[in-house]
Amino acid sequence: MSSGYKEAILAAAKRTAMAHGYGGLNFRDLAAEVGIKAASVYYHFPGKAELGAAVAKRYWEDIAAALDAISAETPDPLVSLGRYPEIFRKSLQTGNRMCLSSFMTAEYDDLPDTVKHEVRAFADVNVAWLSRALTEAGVVEAADGEGRARAIYAAVAGAQLMARGRADLSLFDTLIDTYRKTGLLPA
Repeated sequence: MSSGYKEAILAAAKRTAMAHGYGGLNFRDLAAEVGIKAASVYYHFPGKAELGAAVAKRYWEDIAAALDAISAETPDPLVSLGRYPEIFRKSLQTGNRMCLSSFMTAEYDDLPDTVKHEVRAFADVNVAWLSRALTEAGVVEAADGEGRARAIYAAVAGAQLMARGRADLSLFDTLIDTYRKTGLLPA
């Protein structure tokens, strides 16, 4: 069974999880979407927990790469911080989807430990990047970076949640602008 199928399964599972969370992952449905038999999904992922953990891990790795790309493309950390909400906005632009990590965090009590670990890693990656950028931009002292980063992460994820619930991308943009005006997000 080729690694191409594994990648296709991960991509289909990511789309599903961004729309329906961990609870929405179903091997039969994923197999049908990819065009393979359900047993073939088990070849790559012995169970739902392994699939969920792999999807969540790939998701935070992709986000870490996207954040690194923002830093590389925009060496001014203040400008990079201004671009941070783009990561969450892209999900909304793609079929009114939500950040996979936010969706899975809402299901936290029902997640296997391996999936919980990867979901926490997503938040950690975001907070670390934000904290570093805030400190490099001189917005906060290093000791205050993590607290401010957590507030920004929570606010942007919350803006995405509100916008998704209303299927209104402009609401996300309005909230982000408000965060900038009030000083939560550096302008």
